[in-house]
Amino acid sequence: MPKPIPEFDTDPFSRESVMNARIIDDRLRETAPLVRLPRENITMLARFEHVAAGLRDWKSFSSTSRPWHDPNSVRPELLLTDDPPKHTRVRTVVANALSPRALAPLADAFRRDAEGIVENLRSRGPQIIDAVADITQPFVYKVLPDLIGLPQRGREHMYAFGNMVWATMGPMNELFHEAMRNTEEVIAWAAQCCNRENLSPGSLGMAMYEAADRGEVTPQEANLLVGILLSAAADTTVLTLANTIRAFCEFPDQYQLVRSDPSLIRAAFEESLRWDSPSRMAGRMAMKDIDIDGYVIPAGERCGLMFAAANRDPRRWDTPNRFDVRRNNRDNLGFGYGVHACVGRILALMEAEALLGALARSIASFEAAGEPEPWMTTIGHGPIRLPINTVFAAR
Repeated sequence: MPKPIPEFDTDPFSRESVMNARIIDDRLRETAPLVRLPRENITMLARFEHVAAGLRDWKSFSSTSRPWHDPNSVRPELLLTDDPPKHTRVRTVVANALSPRALAPLADAFRRDAEGIVENLRSRGPQIIDAVADITQPFVYKVLPDLIGLPQRGREHMYAFGNMVWATMGPMNELFHEAMRNTEEVIAWAAQCCNRENLSPGSLGMAMYEAADRGEVTPQEANLLVGILLSAAADTTVLTLANTIRAFCEFPDQYQLVRSDPSLIRAAFEESLRWDSPSRMAGRMAMKDIDIDGYVIPAGERCGLMFAAANRDPRRWDTPNRFDVRRNNRDNLGFGYGVHACVGRILALMEAEALLGALARSIASFEAAGEPEPWMTTIGHGPIRLPINTVFAAR
């Protein structure tokens, strides 16, 4: 007989839980290999071994009907809600446009934008700044829409749009409804800016429509792909870069390692993904009965694969709560696994190299100047405000 799956006694998606997500997610992981959320009627997997296996096995853990899936939501319904063969066909178009060869010419522009942000901070002199509002958001919210080819008008809606999209990945609770208030103008902007006639020639967004011209995707899929690039590639990078800066405050020895050896910048970004992942979980549906350590997930059950908790699983990682830029991060789940691994990995690493590199060259140290304020969305995770002091190096 299968073991009974224990119920978790806390709603991990409540306002209080979101404010303490690391503690809640780690406690869920340590409760049992599987736990049920009775309020949401889903099963959660949070240990590294099981989450990694679930991400690899798309035939058993399907993306096509996940928890809280609403095909009429503001989130573009493509890639994240598909499995092969459709997923493979559409993903190939994005992967080609985001290949190292395609992105290489943009490196200089990324560096110039990063240097501009650093010089602006230097000109303001000593003061408490917000690492999100003053560093990571202005950088990502500049380079990403430039890359996609969006018009300048309306870019101020990027945060609200991302907040709405991330809200659709979780339950329709209080936080969901807060994200959906007064969003008519944001929705109208998102719908318009992804249309072909509003994109710059030679841009990443236009490349999606050119793929449609070649018959590789449909025109409707091209439009959805532009929306996915806008919604999926922004806030995950904003949060991971902010968490990297937070880690530099908490582990100043690691920042000094990066300053002395810039080749560690990518490692620092990937360690930030592991140390405090910007996505708490991915939703899946069990396509058959799945036995895990004597517990059985029945076919048709909706599940949550918990990235963040798995990335801090002490069964897999030594001293998991320590930020270590020299850690072997080969199995880090921050970019996902298998067919649904992050297609924008190269882009995110290029952004990290540009921004973190500019910071490391100019800033001698980071110091916390207050407690970080968490982003109040159920699945996305990270600081939405991060007060810090910076000590600039002499020129």
